[in-house]
Amino acid sequence: MKQKKTTIIIENGEEVEALAPMILSVSRATDIPAFYTEWFFRRLEAGYSKWMNPFNGADYYVSFHNVRFIVFWSKNPAPLIPYIPILKEMGIECYIQYTLNDYEAEGLEPNVPPINQRIATFKKLVELLGNNSVVWRFDPMILTDRIGIDALLRKIEGIANELRDYTDTLVFSFADISSYRKVKTNLDYSGINYKEWTEETMREFASKLSLLNEQKGWNFKLRTCCEKINLEEFGILHNRCIDDERIVKLAWHDADLMRHIGWEVKEVGNILFGEENIHDSALPLPDNNYAMRLYKKSLKDKGQRQFCGCIPAKDIGQYDTCPHGCLYCYANTTPSSAHRNYLFHNPASETIK
Repeated sequence: MKQKKTTIIIENGEEVEALAPMILSVSRATDIPAFYTEWFFRRLEAGYSKWMNPFNGADYYVSFHNVRFIVFWSKNPAPLIPYIPILKEMGIECYIQYTLNDYEAEGLEPNVPPINQRIATFKKLVELLGNNSVVWRFDPMILTDRIGIDALLRKIEGIANELRDYTDTLVFSFADISSYRKVKTNLDYSGINYKEWTEETMREFASKLSLLNEQKGWNFKLRTCCEKINLEEFGILHNRCIDDERIVKLAWHDADLMRHIGWEVKEVGNILFGEENIHDSALPLPDNNYAMRLYKKSLKDKGQRQFCGCIPAKDIGQYDTCPHGCLYCYANTTPSSAHRNYLFHNPASETIK
């Protein structure tokens, strides 16, 4: 799926070419809801933003004229709450990938709010946005000399008992520290004695998590993010974080968006007299409707990592701008560089930095 392009008039009066996505990712690269919500909604009102490609340094413009859906990513989306009515007024649907970890005792996430406050925010967002609109991520799973597999499971259990009626999915990944030199450097500098995951420890963790999910009656769909390992024997599947099925459930009434992501919505006919044959793979929807994929497989975003299952969306975030200060973060060169960029951020600018 190629990104559509259009021409726009920017604030200095110049006409420029811009990408014109229908789905925005806000954002894998930084926590826009936590720190840049005001900036984002100013840009949404302006109709565009500016984005720098982190690989080649080239600047691009992104038009918001066609945007019909937003996937937010955040560890603290509380600042987003007052702005949700604006999205509703604009007819834009959304859901939130909410990373809710518990590394308070270890100090791995020094600038996130207390865990109880973040859980309360999660529940409030579900009340405002509805079911299927907030996905729980415990990401990444980190092993250290202070955090073993059983300790991780206790951390998960504490949060899961609170969220059991508020979300249907738990997404996680295993920290791959050796693949990110800057992550290794930051952890070493902070004196964190981390341990790399092995296939054996991944399977042990998956087995215990699956059993806990069943025993506690949480009934979460357990999913991994961008992981090569196959854990289907434990009922754990690969995730699509930007997920066409979840988008269909939330925005099935938007025919243009459905066509864009390769789905078709139909009304159930008179099944009693055999006028409608609904396939087992159909998604049931409200008001006597159902949805079917137009293609055998969901569309894959080729710009993401090999084992990412996301469908295409335009991410508008920038690296080195998130001041959460998480010691394992791959999106910042150093916590200090991100904090410096945040301090110089101008909410009225076209870009985050």
